[in-house]
Amino acid sequence: MTAAPAPSRPFAFDQEFAEDGRIMRGVEWRPAKRAYLPAEVEALVAQAAAEARMQALAEVEGQRSAALAVVADGVARGVAALADVAQRHREESADLALACGRVLASAALDRFPAGAVTAAVEALGREIEAQARLTVRTAGLDDEARRQIEDACAQVGHAGAVVFRDDPAMPPAAFELGWADGRAEYDPEGAARRLADALHSALAAEGGHAEPLNVGA
Repeated sequence: MTAAPAPSRPFAFDQEFAEDGRIMRGVEWRPAKRAYLPAEVEALVAQAAAEARMQALAEVEGQRSAALAVVADGVARGVAALADVAQRHREESADLALACGRVLASAALDRFPAGAVTAAVEALGREIEAQARLTVRTAGLDDEARRQIEDACAQVGHAGAVVFRDDPAMPPAAFELGWADGRAEYDPEGAARRLADALHSALAAEGGHAEPLNVGA
């Protein structure tokens, strides 16, 4: 029967020897533990599970933070894009409202050609009531429209003469009122342009200071 060989011991290379061969510093070698009690195994497994859980939680938290950063960046860019869309919508809505207003005004003036002049006479009132002569320069007024203007002058107290000057070169519904010390004129195309310019200037000045978008609504 052959005897079992003695357990081998690995050679340690970090021993120091003196010149005469004496060992000046040795290494206390201990073999790795090969057997564990059940309680030790459970403790090691629990420790490994806890470390793995903490590592997994840290990775999940990192991924969550990165995802939130991506979402926040996307939302910020989306809100900026929506603000641009809202501004364009305001401008286009304003243009549409102006266009509708011009169509309605044109239809009203076609139906009541003297309407703009009579409204101006009523607004002037006291300025023309004592005038000896009021000159109305416009284009295309028929007898009925002239009578309406004369009636409007009488209603505001103007007892002087009303003189009409037909000017075919003037735009439809445009007119000019003249008296001794004053004048009033109206050009619907010019008024529409001034109104559109004022509205667009107001929208441009408003810019990003408009009512903020409620993305949560």
